[in-house]
Amino acid sequence: MQSFLKLISTFFIFLSYVENTFGGITSTFIRTQWPSVDIPLDNEVFAVPKGHNAPQQVHITQGDYDGKAVIISWVTSDEPGSSEVQYGTTMGKYDRSAEGKSTSYTFYKYKSGYIHRCLLDGLEYDTKYYYKVGSGGSSREFWFQTPPTIDPDASYKFGIIGDLGQTYNSLSTLQHYMVSGAQAVLFLGDLSYADRYKYNDIGLRWDTWGRFIEQSAAIQPWIWCAGNHEIEYMPYMEELDPFKSYLHRYPTPYLASKSTSPLWYAIRRASAHIIVLSSYSSFVKSTPQWMWLREEFKRVDREKTPWLIVLMHVPLYNSNDVHFMEGESMRAVFEKWFVRNRVDIVFAGHVHAYERSYRISNIQYNVSSGDRNPVPDKSAPLYITVGDGGNQEGLAGRFRDPQPDYSAFREASYGHSTLEIKNRTHAFYHWNRNDDGKKVETDSFILHNQYWVSSSRRRKLKKHCS
Repeated sequence: MQSFLKLISTFFIFLSYVENTFGGITSTFIRTQWPSVDIPLDNEVFAVPKGHNAPQQVHITQGDYDGKAVIISWVTSDEPGSSEVQYGTTMGKYDRSAEGKSTSYTFYKYKSGYIHRCLLDGLEYDTKYYYKVGSGGSSREFWFQTPPTIDPDASYKFGIIGDLGQTYNSLSTLQHYMVSGAQAVLFLGDLSYADRYKYNDIGLRWDTWGRFIEQSAAIQPWIWCAGNHEIEYMPYMEELDPFKSYLHRYPTPYLASKSTSPLWYAIRRASAHIIVLSSYSSFVKSTPQWMWLREEFKRVDREKTPWLIVLMHVPLYNSNDVHFMEGESMRAVFEKWFVRNRVDIVFAGHVHAYERSYRISNIQYNVSSGDRNPVPDKSAPLYITVGDGGNQEGLAGRFRDPQPDYSAFREASYGHSTLEIKNRTHAFYHWNRNDDGKKVETDSFILHNQYWVSSSRRRKLKKHCS
């Protein structure tokens, strides 16, 4: 405890600079990047598991509101097979089972495999579970760890990845993430980039991506947020249902948070309350997403989950020429709610670069009055763009000049972030650059919680700890 308090004291001045002082940095780092092309289909990262009808593309996500359930998904290619999951707390001893369901879909002339999903609920917190999918010699076994109980001082480490794709840069990001010690992924949208292909190759590249991420997604939950590359509205193929592939393949626990759509929902995990929004669904006043978010903020209890995190695909603040101001309409609708509710961080992707803001807001401006520029605001969240997973579209290297006052740090490199929550008051944040295959911690700081930052709550905390 003494060493932790010493570390906090050491970084106090730096922390104030990170959150409250203008004067941003544009990194001059220029990488010799690997080509932004997808990994060939015959590469081992896309290998189909051996055995007749062997489960593939196995992945899990949180299955309820509070972290005591998981949804396990997988695909079988030859025949439907069983949708049962056997599981237990001892390796090789499966004393419980749950029955799921399977479905499939077509996209143009592509027919998917049999997509299974199974809910395991009533799980114990902070427990390692082993599970088996499939049957006979083709069955496959994995494990996952449930989060600690909901508690304001529960420590937990999240990874943050966006715009991943399936290139060699993507592989570098995924491999570096997997040795980070993080326990769950907050994914910021744009998964497979299959929509950059045509006809049957679209479905094929969804399959390869599912096998690609299985090395991580089968053993820890990925919390999904949809991006523009999941829309797949393609009239030239008579495919008119947005998000068709994504919704069939990647379920979310939206009903648990009283949402009406899998595209926006919320979960609680350890000491964090995580809200997922959809940049490509209606969000103006009185729409389903707007009405749901208004009610979800009322359900947030910072005494139990002090860390309030929002995920979306399109950044509200972005100083890159690419996608500049695309988030302005959502900012005009939701920013005042983020400030009023003292959101800690808003994570976004979309822009293929990294950028972090100061705590700023632009809620005083309207079309007829008010300050037109963002201003420092201690009640506002940090806005962090992590859209640099490694996809085939390449990096967005054209930042606007001069750097806006609200922008604290920006760099066009591939990488991922981690947010390590220590307790109700502090968390460690790192952005890790993939420097031509090598992990380099580039932007890091200690973050203090927005709810507990007020003097009255600090006094309450001091009384609680004495």
